[in-house]
Amino acid sequence: MYMMYPRYYGGSFGFGLLPFLFILGVILLIWAIAAHRSSADDMSHNKKEPEGEDTALEILKKRYAKGDLTKREFLEMKRDIG
Repeated sequence: MYMMYPRYYGGSFGFGLLPFLFILGVILLIWAIAAHRSSADDMSHNKKEPEGEDTALEILKKRYAKGDLTKREFLEMKRDIG
């Protein structure tokens, strides 16, 4: 009678289906976390300014250099840009 039921908790040498699925799940979870971290790192390193376009600070510096802004205006705008 004991041999009629499938062994989910312990097959040959104490290794059955459930422990195998648990180990497989842990491995897949670790792989998914590593893949997510890798893609997040790639995305954060690839954030660059488009070529040919100036940043707000560069535009502000050019306007100050041309004389369009006073020093006080420049410093206030620079502080606002952050």
